[in-house]
Amino acid sequence: MLITSTEIAVWTTPAGVPERLFWDGARYLVTDTPTPLEPNVSFVTHPPAATPAWRFQATAADGRSFVFDIRLDAARGRWQLLRAYE
Repeated sequence: MLITSTEIAVWTTPAGVPERLFWDGARYLVTDTPTPLEPNVSFVTHPPAATPAWRFQATAADGRSFVFDIRLDAARGRWQLLRAYE
């Protein structure tokens, strides 16, 4: 498992669901149904802002597949790769 906060390029449906991404020099096509990730709630007094985050499997043209956890950094308008599982 790779843990990172690398910025990645993500293409989504009009509803905001990931369809494909570009990471580490390769294009990946989402090959399963993305699952929304719940925010990590570590405090009670102020609930976190809703930030889109997803887990899904994606496969590159060469057959490499990973399960990706990604999150939108809404303040910067960029997607971040949180984890990649082989």
